[in-house]
Amino acid sequence: MKKFNPEEIYEYVEKHISIFHQRRLDYVQNEVDLLKILKQKNPYLFRAKNVLTAQDLIKGFLDAFLQSQEETLFGDFIEGLAIFVCDKVYGAKKSELTGIDLEFEKDEVIHVVEIKAGWNWGNSSQIRQLKINFKSAKKLLHAKTGKKVVAVNGCCFGRDNKPNKGDYLKLCGQRFWELISGNEKLYIDIVEPIGYKAREKNEEFAENYAQIINKLTLEFSKKFCDDGKINWKKLVEYNSGFEKVIKK
Repeated sequence: MKKFNPEEIYEYVEKHISIFHQRRLDYVQNEVDLLKILKQKNPYLFRAKNVLTAQDLIKGFLDAFLQSQEETLFGDFIEGLAIFVCDKVYGAKKSELTGIDLEFEKDEVIHVVEIKAGWNWGNSSQIRQLKINFKSAKKLLHAKTGKKVVAVNGCCFGRDNKPNKGDYLKLCGQRFWELISGNEKLYIDIVEPIGYKAREKNEEFAENYAQIINKLTLEFSKKFCDDGKINWKKLVEYNSGFEKVIKK
């Protein structure tokens, strides 16, 4: 175990959180397309909520669409941070084994870790595949090194008060960050640097977001409104009917 300089976390986070914000902004500016988001989300839900204006509808669709994208982008950031920390403390390496994110040795025990951003993930088939990946990794590494191998599903936030899952450990939040760093307070310490320039970056995002809302609202009104009223029949047909071609 190496002595870890907390300043290294600040340097890493300040650099990579800016990348997260830039990718988030780039996505809004370059990847958002009206017809794409209308196909992705549930029009029946918004009808049930009695959405009446094109702007409210577009905002609802866009917010739901962006949330999943932001979770993916931030998941990449937080998982990268975990690997960085573990490498600094235990010399962890990015694993080449199927379904394993990193490997490191601690107290003469090899740990194989699959990292997830949050604790509440995965359906039964995904959990089954996780167990298969862990079983394969443990068998291979034990045969190669002769050492005990522990499999860990590491979750960057959340709680699981029954971490022993039999075939593997599910360590969430504080437990996970302590495992990979040896510091029981690290899960709190990373909060401050993650907020680096958050206000400035979010103001920039909000300006671009408003422009996109205005642009998409105008485009939607031309394609899916009649005399200023949302044509739900036409919208649902486009979302769920046989393939339609909407003129641009």
